[in-house]
Amino acid sequence: MRGLGPSGRIGLVLVALWLAVALVGPAIAPHGVGEVVDLDVFGGISRAFPLGTDYLGRDMLSRLLVGARYTVFVAFVATAIAAATGILLGLAAAAGGWIDVLLSRAFDIVIAIPSLMFALVVIAATGASIPVLIGTLAVIYTPGAFRTARSLAMGVMALDFVAAARARGERLPYIVVREVLPNVTGPLAADFGLRFVFVVLLLSGLSFLGLGVQPPQADLGALVRENIAGLGFGAAAVLFPAVAIASLTIGMNLLIDSLPGRRRR
Repeated sequence: MRGLGPSGRIGLVLVALWLAVALVGPAIAPHGVGEVVDLDVFGGISRAFPLGTDYLGRDMLSRLLVGARYTVFVAFVATAIAAATGILLGLAAAAGGWIDVLLSRAFDIVIAIPSLMFALVVIAATGASIPVLIGTLAVIYTPGAFRTARSLAMGVMALDFVAAARARGERLPYIVVREVLPNVTGPLAADFGLRFVFVVLLLSGLSFLGLGVQPPQADLGALVRENIAGLGFGAAAVLFPAVAIASLTIGMNLLIDSLPGRRRR
């Protein structure tokens, strides 16, 4: 907290809030996620329903608490897989040679395919499920993590202390783990956060198109889609999920921009 500016602290609070909701939200939800609790659809905010009711009369607070878990969990796992794979392969490619050429050309092919189109084709062909969503999102964002890690690692590999390690006979695995990796951890952590934001937005877009988490469960993007009919009425059911997505992504961006390695001097 001490190393963060005011905007970074706001971002940290927002991110921590949604992480807490993802962890304990379903346990504190006042109603079942698919339980119809009100005959008035698109009901307004009241003491009984703090976030109103949705298009079927279900409690929006309960559905938001459960939906946040799907958004945060799927996005975090997919980002972690993409980052781990991309960093591992990026560090391997930084040494150069045929491995670098092979991996770079393979990931160039994946990057050339528009991410939304790739996701639509894969999910439409295999069906929408949590494992498919995680795998598809991970594949889409692995090339970006690879290129970032490779670029950072190649920059470090050209420095004098790496040349000194080579001169004293250190092997490549030692150089990568002990000399290169500690010097790229900060930028890679920032890249992880930024990639998490991209995954959240793409996942929400897929859910809005009906290819995300399937009913009766829903993530934040699906909550917006299924209540879109209430937009003309200014229904809380369509407003709060959109605010949740915005606060999660904005909070992560504020936190990333305030990291010590990225702050402007």
